[in-house]
Amino acid sequence: MERIPLQAVTPEALARAVPACTLGEARKVVAQIHRGEAVAASSSVRRVAAEAVAARGHVPSLTVRAREASAIDPFEKLVLALPDGEVIETVRIPLERAGRMTVCVSSQVGCALACTFCATGRLGLRRNLETWEIVEQVRVVRATLAAGERVHGVVFQGMGEPMANLDHVLEAIAVLSEPCAFGIDARAITVCTSGNPSGIRRLAREAPRVRLGLSFGSARPEVRRSLMPIERAHSLDEVLAAAAEHARTTGLSPMWALTLLAGVNDGPDDARALAARAHAFAAETGLRPRLSLIAYNPIGPIAGEGGADPFARSSDAAMTAFRAVLADAGLASHRRYSGGADIAAACGQLASRAPSVAG
Repeated sequence: MERIPLQAVTPEALARAVPACTLGEARKVVAQIHRGEAVAASSSVRRVAAEAVAARGHVPSLTVRAREASAIDPFEKLVLALPDGEVIETVRIPLERAGRMTVCVSSQVGCALACTFCATGRLGLRRNLETWEIVEQVRVVRATLAAGERVHGVVFQGMGEPMANLDHVLEAIAVLSEPCAFGIDARAITVCTSGNPSGIRRLAREAPRVRLGLSFGSARPEVRRSLMPIERAHSLDEVLAAAAEHARTTGLSPMWALTLLAGVNDGPDDARALAARAHAFAAETGLRPRLSLIAYNPIGPIAGEGGADPFARSSDAAMTAFRAVLADAGLASHRRYSGGADIAAACGQLASRAPSVAG
């Protein structure tokens, strides 16, 4: 019988898997695991229950291959090896409030969606991450924190398309938000997608307090199609219909993230198209999307083709002009600070190395 990764189960799941352990005892055991303790009998956990859990479960780990701190901001990237030798990258993101951190986690090794402005998309898909491999990224980051620091939130915006591994992503969310485990407010968890309508709808049904992030690429379908091949399978209209359903179901405004690329999607026509989409969304749902504009982070030339990076960062003037068009349309926007660029930890840069470094 396969052993259970104990850091990746809720008390309810543990009680179902180990009948000798009551739900109350399972809560205590889960708390022990997430305090870094061994499963042990106590005043509230019978010896027979502790022994049954210890026999049925284990706590596998990831190997920290590298821990890289940015020299220009407080971001930090961890390069983590999985048991099969594959490698993922996880980022520790400081929040404005001192001592609070968000963890940017990966959900897959590589990615099948091939977004042209993302380094992970160049790798292709190696495999999905297991639930424990997602949860363990947060545990590893938490172990790096100093006294008084804590993990406040989690964003599924690292390597991979979370909606393509939604079973394990939802299980991880249940553990991350479980009071006996991490106790992270579900509203501080964001799942970002390039546009999977069925996944968006399922997220709304099964995790209605979790926030949705949508990688936009462009509000103009023909431009989006050139940047994000998923547009050919799921049109922006289809994706936004699902996002609207998510908003109506959850009452949460989605985040629309747009990486601005010089001469590609950063002109006034692009801004006006985005404004039109935002107004239509608000009219349908009663909620305005949160517009997050991201400066492009270089990922270098395409392997085997030589030459230069196919994209360039929009100028500050172009970014300002883009935001001015949105403001004139009555829409607020946020210029996202994407840190850790000097260690390839910024948006779009994860996994710019080979996906596997197994020896």
